[in-house]
Amino acid sequence: MSSFSEAALEKKLSELSNSQQSVQTLSLWLIHHRKHAKTIVDVWFNELVKAQVPRKLTFVYLANDVIQNSKKKGPEFTQDFAPVIVGAFKHVHRDGEDGCKKQLGRVLSIWQERAVYDSDLLDQLSQVLYGDKKAKKRPYESIQASEDHFASRSSPGEPPQTSELIRALQELENATSGDSLLRQRISSLPAEVQDTSLLHRITDKESGERISRLVDDACMLLADYSGRLAADIDDRRQLTRTLSSFLQSQKDGLVQNEQKLEEYKRKLARVTQVRKELRSRLNNLPGGLRKSSA
Repeated sequence: MSSFSEAALEKKLSELSNSQQSVQTLSLWLIHHRKHAKTIVDVWFNELVKAQVPRKLTFVYLANDVIQNSKKKGPEFTQDFAPVIVGAFKHVHRDGEDGCKKQLGRVLSIWQERAVYDSDLLDQLSQVLYGDKKAKKRPYESIQASEDHFASRSSPGEPPQTSELIRALQELENATSGDSLLRQRISSLPAEVQDTSLLHRITDKESGERISRLVDDACMLLADYSGRLAADIDDRRQLTRTLSSFLQSQKDGLVQNEQKLEEYKRKLARVTQVRKELRSRLNNLPGGLRKSSA
């Protein structure tokens, strides 16, 4: 991935489109550069304010993808987005296009279901969209975002700890690729959201809005799943590197221990020979060993 700079980020944000691939590609780049999370969030907010109205909602989709898919790496983005996210919702809700309230509500519903933020912040976001009325949560029980992440990473010059490997291997048991319920939901998506040739069935506004809701929900579901799969791939690559480092450290340790074993065998042989000769000498002295012990 290209190196990070504010200019590079501004350029990428200016090229951001509403497509799933565009959002996910930039999201992965940002997560890769998460050590610059504070700067990224500041630039993101400034560019959101300057963006043309039709593009503002896309910035929220990007933030949603980054916040959710970076949690396994660390809390940086969740923490750094918190101070500005209410202001961002207010700005998009006030200046956005018709229908943005519904889209923002979907993002908020997901954050509520997954407890992405504490209840106070979620209530503030709900207040922005609905006033005193709180947003209705959508049932996303089948999608469980993993809260775990690699903790206490070994520094580059140190071999990985056994506990780190155990945590990483345990995470694979709960990987997104093994989420059969979520895969079943995706495979059960209605044909209307997957085949443009069926759009001719839309005969009135009501049926069009129904299909629109289905398509929006399918996009959110697939974008979320694809992002989590990308995070899984990154984790598996990291685990592969960690295992290689661990294996090399074990090989190095084996060689060192074998060398030490040979060294101590030689020392044992010398000490054994000294003991043997000492006993021989003592036995030859007047009184033998009894005199030496007197």
